[in-house]
Amino acid sequence: MPIISPHKSSPLLDGRQSDRAMLVRRGIQRLFLSMRISLLPEMTLASGRRADLIALTDKGDIWIVEIKTSVADLRTDGKWPDYRDYCDRLYFATHAGVPPEIFPQDCGLLIADSYGADWLREAPEHRLAPARRKVLTRQFARLAADRLVLAEFAASGNPE
Repeated sequence: MPIISPHKSSPLLDGRQSDRAMLVRRGIQRLFLSMRISLLPEMTLASGRRADLIALTDKGDIWIVEIKTSVADLRTDGKWPDYRDYCDRLYFATHAGVPPEIFPQDCGLLIADSYGADWLREAPEHRLAPARRKVLTRQFARLAADRLVLAEFAASGNPE
């Protein structure tokens, strides 16, 4: 075992997520789980950007969900259009305290709390190129497997 590991013991919580963002994330996770859509939080893309949530549907489609918890959060974030290059559908997720009309009409929209989520608007489809889909699907699978092993290590009292 190396002295320095490239894997964090808890890659899902790095201190950047607010409590409110975590509540929205939990609601989206519950909705997608009920729909049998696989979901990973915080996946770094080839561009260096990190998707809040990335989903893999049973058909192999890749969706990205960008969580925004305030008007200012959306207005100050200029990076979200870059996510379109890495998904078939792009969604925003927020909570009831954020006005839905501020979100771009060409993206899907979900509203969530810690207990679940509802669709306000479906995202238009823009299909990924097959080569990019293959790379992202492989990255998704490897990240999920790595996190499962890390969770097992943490549960056994040996986080690394």
